Amino acid sequence: MKGKNLLCLKELSKEEIEKILDLARLFKIKNLTGEEHRLLPGKTLGMIFAKPSTRTRISFEVGLNQLGGTAFYYGVKDLQLGRSESIADTARTLSRYLDCLLIRTFSHQEAIELAKYATIPVINGLTDLFHPCQILADLFTIYEKKNTFKGLKIAYLGDGGNNIAHSLLQACSKMGIDLFIASPAGFMPNSEILHNARKIAADHSLIKITENPEEAVKNADIIYTDIWTGMGQETEETIRSTVFKKYQVNRHLVKKAKENFIFLHCLPARRGEEVTDEIADSEHSVIFTQAENRLHVQKALLRLLL
Repeated sequence: MKGKNLLCLKELSKEEIEKILDLARLFKIKNLTGEEHRLLPGKTLGMIFAKPSTRTRISFEVGLNQLGGTAFYYGVKDLQLGRSESIADTARTLSRYLDCLLIRTFSHQEAIELAKYATIPVINGLTDLFHPCQILADLFTIYEKKNTFKGLKIAYLGDGGNNIAHSLLQACSKMGIDLFIASPAGFMPNSEILHNARKIAADHSLIKITENPEEAVKNADIIYTDIWTGMGQETEETIRSTVFKKYQVNRHLVKKAKENFIFLHCLPARRGEEVTDEIADSEHSVIFTQAENRLHVQKALLRLLL
């Protein structure tokens, strides 16, 4: 994997995903025991952020620091990017200074262009289309709690056309997890991403798209949701809060899942909207373990790419 980009999970094989998860497990043990693992001394990561961040920024900064390297944060106002300098020239320049780049932006095309012209690995820290680092941490969390991927069913409720849903489609189809996405009409997944995921899933996992949240949650092992109105969608907040109302994860809906279901949310959460406090703070919720696991998975990713 050395030198590869990670723009979406389509670019990783099942075996590469498993390798990341295995190494993340090792790094988590080292963190718990306090064993030093400065395996990337002197390595540098430049992080370009057009969107604010809590988990992505801090987990990458702390992770590379623990590995012996240094991460540098650049807001869009800190660079000439998009003002007097092109993405191509920015990529060429930063490649002369750094060992790796991360970009968190609105347009996925910007991440593609950065990777095209950079001569160092580029990691997608989130775009409107995909969020691969988050879903790798989700897979790690699921395996920790369920000890398998085989035979599991994930019910994802909310915006089926957002970056979480799209990355879940790519991940579940590769790892053999059944995925049910429940969304209102007009908020379904990108048709090309859905088509490709179904081709990969073939006969080893089921991908189902429905407008019925109860159908999705029935006998689910994992229930997953995300905020209804993401960054850049603020003008749609009123209509979204109306059309997504029946997709709220609450005690009535989760009764249809398996008794030992786990609840995932990529955070930040708008409690009282997509999920109630009763579920977010319940024994089923692993949302803060999920957030912690961003650290271990991203360390594994950096180690393998660098």
